[in-house]
Amino acid sequence: MAKGNKNDSRKRQKISSEAVQEKDDEERRLESLLFGVPYEPEGAEHVINLEDDAEDAENDEGGEMAAMNDSDLFFLDDGVPATAQASLEDAQEADEAEAIAPVPTPVPTASTQRSAWEDPADAPAVSLEANLLRKLRDAPSESTVSGHEYERRLRRQFERINPAPSWAKKRRRAEEEDDMDGLLASTSGIIRGSRKSATLQPGTLNIERQRDANQSAQKSGCGAVQSLSFHPSDRVPVLAVATTDRRVRLYNVDGHTSPLLQTLHVPSLPFDSHSLSFHPSGSQLLLTSAARPSYVVYDLQTSQTTTHSSTRFCTDRQKPDNLALTAFSPTGDILASAGRNGNIQLIDWASGGGHAIGTMKCPGTAGGGIKSLVWTSDQTLMALTGDAEVFLWDVAERRCVRRWQDEGGFRGTGRAMVGSQSWMAIGGNTGIVNVYGQDAFQADQDATPKPKKAVGNLTTAVSGMSFNHDGQLLAVASKEKKDGMKMIHLPSLTVYGNWPTSSTPLGHVSSMGFSARSEYLAVGNTKGRVLLYHLKDYGARGGVL
Repeated sequence: MAKGNKNDSRKRQKISSEAVQEKDDEERRLESLLFGVPYEPEGAEHVINLEDDAEDAENDEGGEMAAMNDSDLFFLDDGVPATAQASLEDAQEADEAEAIAPVPTPVPTASTQRSAWEDPADAPAVSLEANLLRKLRDAPSESTVSGHEYERRLRRQFERINPAPSWAKKRRRAEEEDDMDGLLASTSGIIRGSRKSATLQPGTLNIERQRDANQSAQKSGCGAVQSLSFHPSDRVPVLAVATTDRRVRLYNVDGHTSPLLQTLHVPSLPFDSHSLSFHPSGSQLLLTSAARPSYVVYDLQTSQTTTHSSTRFCTDRQKPDNLALTAFSPTGDILASAGRNGNIQLIDWASGGGHAIGTMKCPGTAGGGIKSLVWTSDQTLMALTGDAEVFLWDVAERRCVRRWQDEGGFRGTGRAMVGSQSWMAIGGNTGIVNVYGQDAFQADQDATPKPKKAVGNLTTAVSGMSFNHDGQLLAVASKEKKDGMKMIHLPSLTVYGNWPTSSTPLGHVSSMGFSARSEYLAVGNTKGRVLLYHLKDYGARGGVL
């Protein structure tokens, strides 16, 4: 029985193997169709193609997509689903409540075109009522601003939190120092301020101290300040300072650091209180000395210096004069120079040659020669002698048209004289300052003028005086006494009581001057400091800015 079963199993195995081997191509196709078995033609069971196996292995991952249409394999993403978009908008609103974000700008499309005209009233308004946006307000009551203003304030806030790095500041400072020639030669504005005329009130002077104008050179041991002068143009905030080390330093006055622009070393000229004179055009700086018969001209546009001898102003019989006192005419065509024995040389500056074109002599100057020269017009020159006499000259005719004595003055008392379009002031060795009106320098008047006011606040000899640009202020000083300086309000002819005070560190004032638009007052002293003060009524502080 067992033997029969064994034979039957062998018989069935042989039959099944023969059945498999006997499959024709039609059965193979049907089997592939019904059961998904790969169709293999008869006789291909033992052929192995490695290349096909590799391709099949690479395509195994995408086998489930083999039966899909091409149109079903890809789709266009039209945006975030509605639910996801809603959650995204909620998240964005939460972020805006936590941080300041710039105003979103729409993405331009090809069909978007800029309007030919936009109504300013339709400009988008940004609310500043959020807690974290209140820091952008300029006033507590401010609630909304325009989009442009919002952007500007964001930028301002960012720069306040993240200031410029030190390396950027150094580079900017280096570029400013290298650009001195362009600064001095430029005709474009540097200080942009209000040009409204200021009306000063008596009693209280609105003045504020700034950092010293020469703080960048104080540690170099420059010595006492002998003379200082502001550039005549309000577009060039440059201050020239001459010190006892025989150097002239040019500063860019900005009320903050006032960087040093240039240093001129003139070993041959010992400077004094009248050594610096800017040409009215601002293109040249004249350097003179009472102890030398020569002068130096510095060209601010080319940075070139030329030295000249005063012998070119003299004839063969004359000895060369020292240029102790000089004054340019309002147009800058003529330079007046006071010499020995009351002589005044007229120098043709417009031609560039610097040759004398005439001489005028003030008689009776035994009291100390000529002390001051002031031009009242392009053809009228006033001269003050040491005897307190005033000579009014018609330069075109070389003729003295008027002569009068300062009230209270006598031999040796005349010290200083300054003038403006409406006022004239004379200071003496007693400290008295006589303030005169326009009648003092009118050629058609014969009578001796009377001073409008005699200011007696100084008790020692007057060493310097200066009018500001519009004739509302007069600064007077005495070098002999510490803190010997006063400010006079000319419309009321009164002295300001609030400045200077006993705590104002003026020292012994050796020189002073106003800037071209009176934004600044510079005061030099014998300790080598140039104190800088800002007159608030004449506008905000200007910068290089």
